[in-house]
Amino acid sequence: MGNNRQIRLAARPHGDIKPEDWAHVTVDAAAPAEGQFAGRTLLVSLDPAMRGWLDDRPSYLPPVGIDEVMRAGTLVEVTESRHPDYAVGDYVVGTFGVQEHVVSDGRGALKVDKPLPTYLGALGMPGMTAYFGLLDVGALKEGETVVVSGAAGAVGSVVGQIAKLKGCRVIGIAGGPEKTALLTDELGFDVGIDYRSDDVRKALRAAAPSGIDVYFDNVGGSILDAALANLAMRGRVVICGAISQYNADSPTPGPANYLSLLVRRGRMEGFIVFDYTKRYPEAAAELAGWIAEGRLVLKEHVVKGSIDDFPATLNMLFRGENIGKLVLDIS
Repeated sequence: MGNNRQIRLAARPHGDIKPEDWAHVTVDAAAPAEGQFAGRTLLVSLDPAMRGWLDDRPSYLPPVGIDEVMRAGTLVEVTESRHPDYAVGDYVVGTFGVQEHVVSDGRGALKVDKPLPTYLGALGMPGMTAYFGLLDVGALKEGETVVVSGAAGAVGSVVGQIAKLKGCRVIGIAGGPEKTALLTDELGFDVGIDYRSDDVRKALRAAAPSGIDVYFDNVGGSILDAALANLAMRGRVVICGAISQYNADSPTPGPANYLSLLVRRGRMEGFIVFDYTKRYPEAAAELAGWIAEGRLVLKEHVVKGSIDDFPATLNMLFRGENIGKLVLDIS
């Protein structure tokens, strides 16, 4: 069967993820048993949630174990099959890990068509996160004012566009003039705020004088505090992630402005997209319809390389170097 290159966790990171936290391993590629298929990895999904999977603390998934293949959503092409539902040449998405070759019994896998990166982005976990986080947890209503942080990322770029499609005013927060221009010029946001050069609290007050009805938070920290300070009556804060805090070595302090929730009768709620697995088809149908109609713009940042480029590509997320969905293409 040949060799299978894998990226395994060698040590738990403290602060930033370093090259020595990973092991680059070569093993024999396994052959499929009865009821299994084998595939070669074409695309690896890079997601901020991966940082949390490396820490040995209670979470919604068990941490990746030392010397285990790094957990990742990937897209593979079936190369050999002894499974009735999968044929050679099929494209399959699943949580197969950061490795060149996979063997699977098909559980948790999904057959897909081209364009392939979209099934790791707008029609994959980020799109589902945006859809259910905004519409279900955020209980969005037409005409509301929505603010999204990390707005040029895989989730945030879809959140803002869905809010516009649902008839809302949308303010996006991102880092740098290139990203803020993208929000308004390509993605249809009403306002872009550059957290690197703007006073975010003042900019939010100017852009949302009547307050924020839904704040979709991907970054945490001081930007969450700024949004809480400008919450509208009965405003909702959707906690999706906190990428600004993930590499912090010490525990993250809680938001200083949380009493805004009391004064404004607001609520702040976290969610995990996997809770909505049974409803993915309804979200995928609506998202695919918008994509087909050209009403949802896809931003995909594809890095071409080998499996050994995974560590460096992952760190692009935490430096804010990606625009849209970050994918490593090892095809």
